[in-house]
Amino acid sequence: MPDMGGADTFEILRAINPRIKVILASGYSLNELTSKIMDQGVRAFIQKPFRMEEIAETIKTVLADSA
Repeated sequence: MPDMGGADTFEILRAINPRIKVILASGYSLNELTSKIMDQGVRAFIQKPFRMEEIAETIKTVLADSA
């Protein structure tokens, strides 16, 4: 994203709705920064490029999670 990173976006979304369900999508593999964001409450990680079936299953799983 040109103006804001994923961590900043997640913080803003969480401030609006603390129970928001967020999926982190990145072209990079899990690293220290993405792991830190995941630890803050992101529900899932999917690596780009992904197939429609993969994102659909990830969304289904995250939405089904009652936590």
